[in-house]
Amino acid sequence: MAARLELFEGDITTLEVDAIVNAANEALAPGGGVCGAIHRAAGSELAAACRAIGRCPTGEARITPGFRLKARYVIHAVGPVWRGGGQGEPALLAGCYRASIALAADNGVASLAVPAISTGIYGYPLAAAAGIAVATVRAEAARCPGLRRVVFACFGSEAAAACRAALAQG
Repeated sequence: MAARLELFEGDITTLEVDAIVNAANEALAPGGGVCGAIHRAAGSELAAACRAIGRCPTGEARITPGFRLKARYVIHAVGPVWRGGGQGEPALLAGCYRASIALAADNGVASLAVPAISTGIYGYPLAAAAGIAVATVRAEAARCPGLRRVVFACFGSEAAAACRAALAQG
């Protein structure tokens, strides 16, 4: 049975899921946007856990406990900075979603929330990023029978509209 794909517009840290994906930077350091919101909600223990891991290359992901979040885990996925699309950005963006799904599966996650990775300060165009996110998550989740629910957590109406359009193409 394929995972149910849902759309949620709002704060990813409020969702009742087993794991949430953080749009992380390579240093896994607290930042702005989704990353900052997750670190604030999880507490200082999250930053300490990330420091213990070290770095995470673009296109990959790492996992930590969720600490003060409702979610048991935070999966830190590093998406690419948009440089026009000719620097491997689509493959790197798909890679961080693939890595997130693999970590979810390896850790018994049944419900997962993912943000619009790379679309904030990294500048990835929303429609293109949403298409990659939905296609990659749909394909990878189909290979993970334990993953029953994936929520695309969109912050703002523009991100939600892009994700809704990508989900409708499915």
